Amino acid sequence: MKTLTLLRHAKSGWDDPVARDFDRPLNPKGQRAAAMMGRHMRSLGLVFDHVVASPAVRVIETLRHVGEGYGSDLAPAWEPRAYLASATTLLDIVRELPDEAERVLLSGHNPGLEELVLLLSADDADPLRDQVEIKFPTASLAELRFGVRRWEDVAPGEGVLARFVRPRDLDPSLGPAAR
Repeated sequence: MKTLTLLRHAKSGWDDPVARDFDRPLNPKGQRAAAMMGRHMRSLGLVFDHVVASPAVRVIETLRHVGEGYGSDLAPAWEPRAYLASATTLLDIVRELPDEAERVLLSGHNPGLEELVLLLSADDADPLRDQVEIKFPTASLAELRFGVRRWEDVAPGEGVLARFVRPRDLDPSLGPAAR
């Protein structure tokens, strides 16, 4: 059994005058949401054998704040292909994961992460999947489980969406209407 947890970067600052999208930092709301998600991950007892992440500034900062809430440095492997990657590219990254890793955290961007959840999860009457299909907000976490021994065998529609948590589920002040 393999478990893939997908974490979208937290809310970034569009008003920050950076020259490149890649360099956009988190805003204060994003910092709070990331730390809260880290605390929630710790409370759920989530552990990871391997962490892979986009090297964009907003992902780096997200994982730093998540790690503070989680109580441990997540020590990601920075994967340049994950920056603004499509679901197909993210699936390639997943299929290349080391087989000794049973529980992997992948952190990156939308729309790729949302599309990957929809691609990998069974398309049936699943309220969690319906929520992802509506929106995969910033700092949200989705957990997929696969009955495979090797990551290269992960296939579309074969995953079970076991968990989907949005920051606003933990604290309504982190929802879309709140500032």
